[in-house]
Amino acid sequence: MTVLYPSPIFGPVRSRRLGISLGVNLLPASGKLCTFDCIYCECGLNAERRTQQPMPTADVVIEALGKKLREMADEGQLPDVITFAGNGEPTVHPQFPEIIERVVELRNSLAPTAKISVLTNATRVVRREVHSALMLVDNNICKLDTIDEDYIRLIDRPTGPYDVNAIIEAMTRFDGHCIVQTMFLGGTLGGTSVDNTGDAFIAPWLKAIARIRPQQVMIYTIARETPITTLKKATAQQLDAIAERVREMGIECSVAY
Repeated sequence: MTVLYPSPIFGPVRSRRLGISLGVNLLPASGKLCTFDCIYCECGLNAERRTQQPMPTADVVIEALGKKLREMADEGQLPDVITFAGNGEPTVHPQFPEIIERVVELRNSLAPTAKISVLTNATRVVRREVHSALMLVDNNICKLDTIDEDYIRLIDRPTGPYDVNAIIEAMTRFDGHCIVQTMFLGGTLGGTSVDNTGDAFIAPWLKAIARIRPQQVMIYTIARETPITTLKKATAQQLDAIAERVREMGIECSVAY
């Protein structure tokens, strides 16, 4: 069953990639708001998760986060990371840059060893204010499942205009201060293969990685229930082979099976 997350704070949870993670959900708890409509999204498809509730304000987010961090400090277990994730794309929040600035200040005060991570589908990294905000966080984790636009329309399903070359160019402007995150999977959608583990996808994706020169690449596969039931996990052997090709370029690569 797909899930929705509480808002504005959820967890802490143990992340496969990030450790003990305290989540920040800038979207409503009752539904999903995203500039992608990925067929593998653990939150479900956009049309099934519509909401009329407003997003939490910056003041509400900061108050709730400060309260939770103080509680965790009293319990003797502060988070390894404060992660912006949740029910959709965090950068769609109109106060996203302000919230990031204030969360950095709060982290410095209450949990100075915690990293700040943002999981973004990268659709809005072309915007100057979003770029500037993401430069302030420790882990700027940007999605790039492929550079094949037909595949993007089939799997990631952007809800507005999307130019993958413009997104890649915007990622290069982080000057290495980004982490590229890519979902690899198999299976079918309506009888069409969605397997992106073959060389026809990997070779051009590697060229984009070489151009972006991220500090790290995170590759992963399906871990939870998906709204489309004909999808399959990529195998450990497939993921390991892809990771090795990334490492051969001198770029760190983590794998979550």
